[in-house]
Amino acid sequence: MRTSRGARLAATALTVGSIVVLAGCGTSSGGAAPSEEAEELGDYEGQVSILAWPGYVEDGSNDPEVDWVTDFEEKTGCEVTSKTYGTSDEAVNLMKTGDYDVIAASGDATLRLIAAGDVAPVNTDLIPSYAGIYDFLKEKEWNSVDGQSYGVPHGYGANLLLYNTEVVTPAPTSWDVVFDGADAYSGKITAYDSPIYIADAAVYLMTHQPDLGIENPYALDEEQFQAAVDLLKAQRAHVGEYWSDYLKEIQAFETGDSVAGTTWQVIQNVLAGGDATTEVVLPEEGATGWSDTWMIASEAENPNCAYAWLDWIASPETNAEATAYFGEAPSSQEACDYRDDCEAYHAGDEEYASQIWYWTTPIADCVDGRTDVECVDYARWTEAWSEIKG
Repeated sequence: MRTSRGARLAATALTVGSIVVLAGCGTSSGGAAPSEEAEELGDYEGQVSILAWPGYVEDGSNDPEVDWVTDFEEKTGCEVTSKTYGTSDEAVNLMKTGDYDVIAASGDATLRLIAAGDVAPVNTDLIPSYAGIYDFLKEKEWNSVDGQSYGVPHGYGANLLLYNTEVVTPAPTSWDVVFDGADAYSGKITAYDSPIYIADAAVYLMTHQPDLGIENPYALDEEQFQAAVDLLKAQRAHVGEYWSDYLKEIQAFETGDSVAGTTWQVIQNVLAGGDATTEVVLPEEGATGWSDTWMIASEAENPNCAYAWLDWIASPETNAEATAYFGEAPSSQEACDYRDDCEAYHAGDEEYASQIWYWTTPIADCVDGRTDVECVDYARWTEAWSEIKG
């Protein structure tokens, strides 16, 4: 058994006890202390079942030119079956079925999966590709507990501000255009459709209402949380559409139904390819974002093939292909040897990455390190989101 790697900063550390508390706060059913990580691997079982975002497990069936599954199957003998999901809430529920060996999870799902005992600690010493992953993606509050890794980073990106350059002038540098200044484009503002979007409002408030004392947008006490909710309720009058399907956001900007709102770099890439009059910016306040994690089910029927998949998807050439297809920065500098667009995604730029507040499941034990207050957990975020949308 290896020893745990270096502990995370105390300000973001989560104890096993607080993780189990998460399960009791309505964010997940049940709860279990972490199981032991694997000490060694055995023979491949011949198959592996994977749950992932669309575009993460491509075998050529959607596009014959896009396939990083077939070579994996030929190399390992592990036949891949996969299912896609549309939201993190859906992913968490699907993992409860026990039907999957591996999941690619965003930070608004990972701690819920850990709390429920649905995923296992991962021994990264058994994953050769892990060594090359950017250090700023390792052992973070969304993918580890007390220095114990629960998975392998896949890729990362920021939730950027997208705007129509012919309508929104001058070019915005602040999220103000979708919050306090949203009335100028009323009815044509768009926002990401998820409870985790409350954190976007919190990022804005960190700069514009510093007296609230927000230090981390995923660690909100009652007063801070209510301020973020109130801001989003005020924004609601100006939102034309909430989006979760990126193709719908593309269409809305192409037709002019939306002129400003949160987005992903890949959406701007598609719009630019169609000669749309749009640009993106990382606003001065910073932004939320994602760093997805490949995790192994605690009761995986095929753990050896699961470990093989985590190593394969993190290997430079495969990771380059997978993250490029989805539209995000890869997880290692070596992957950039197989891509020609890493600069556009700011891959490896630690200063840029430091401006991103990566999705993290809100829990009662404040992830900013405060112990004198209780923070609002994800169950309350979910309830508030329904109220915000009306």
